[in-house]
Amino acid sequence: MIKFLDLERVTAAHGAEINEAVSRVVNSGWYLQGEENRRFERNFADFIGVSHAVGCANGLDALILTFRALIESGRLSPGDEVIVPANTYIASILGITENGLTPVLVEPDPVTLQLDPARAAEAVTPRTRAMLLVHLYGRCAFSDEIGKICRDNDFLLIEDNAQAHGCMFGDRRTGSLGIAGCHSFYPGKNLGALGDGGAVTTGDAELAETIRTLANYGSSKKYVFEYCGRNSRLDEIQAAVLDVKLKYLDEDNDKRRAIASIFLDEIENPAVTIPPTPDMSANVFHLFPILCDRRDELQKYLADHGVQTLIHYPIPPHKQNCYKEWAHLHLPITEDIHRRELSLPISPVMTQEEAREVVRLINAWK
Repeated sequence: MIKFLDLERVTAAHGAEINEAVSRVVNSGWYLQGEENRRFERNFADFIGVSHAVGCANGLDALILTFRALIESGRLSPGDEVIVPANTYIASILGITENGLTPVLVEPDPVTLQLDPARAAEAVTPRTRAMLLVHLYGRCAFSDEIGKICRDNDFLLIEDNAQAHGCMFGDRRTGSLGIAGCHSFYPGKNLGALGDGGAVTTGDAELAETIRTLANYGSSKKYVFEYCGRNSRLDEIQAAVLDVKLKYLDEDNDKRRAIASIFLDEIENPAVTIPPTPDMSANVFHLFPILCDRRDELQKYLADHGVQTLIHYPIPPHKQNCYKEWAHLHLPITEDIHRRELSLPISPVMTQEEAREVVRLINAWK
């Protein structure tokens, strides 16, 4: 069986250090808001290339807290429009609507599957105040065109970097390109915890402090509450584990790229479309998506031959019941991607032999 993601092997790769880190926290008697969090926040901020990182409970909270902090600081107001890719995961949209902001769903480029700059420019209205850029599948979605749109319109740029830890745009990391980067450390991410976790990275000291306060019940001083906040904190065990894995992130991403190179170079079945990757440094291959008109047949065929795959995502946000007010929308590119997308297994512990077996099976499929 070639697993889609073998988390047992992923954890075992750094198992001794992870076990030592967990034991250190357990034996310390300090489990929240301690030195492990402070150390990881410093190291993660340095890695991303910003001055501040604020740990929180999960990636969705990172998004919600960021937009809430921008509202509290007066830089956004409820009802403001936020441009966001239509083909993203539901969490990106939830982070916007949970704050009373208005998502503007913009179709992706059908080749890159990332937010289309031309369509984003066309979607701007007098009410648009921000853009949530999602580095989907681990590929950098930022471009000079996106940057120009934000500068010309004085938009706030927020990055959903949940799938792109370690990705580059030139000599800068994603998560450092806008006013804030929102990160998820769900176990399956490139930088994954042993449970839920998240963080916000920013170069804005005031924003960082507001996010930290909001995440601590709205309090920056014990029993004094500046905001109606929430409880969203990264626990010490997760911070310690993440700090271990952070040291190996670039190396692990290179292992993902090696697997991706095999898929890119050797899959030849004309029934399969692979988004091109001209710049390997701009993709950390959290996922390896392919498109196929007979997606479900291909998935079953691979499963029958011992290869696990997943679909990201079978139903687009605008067709979900929780956003039934958008059910009338027709977004053909997004809907086509969600109908045809299939994610192949990829991870830092996947072997090249396993990758070539996946290639062999795909090329033999008719």
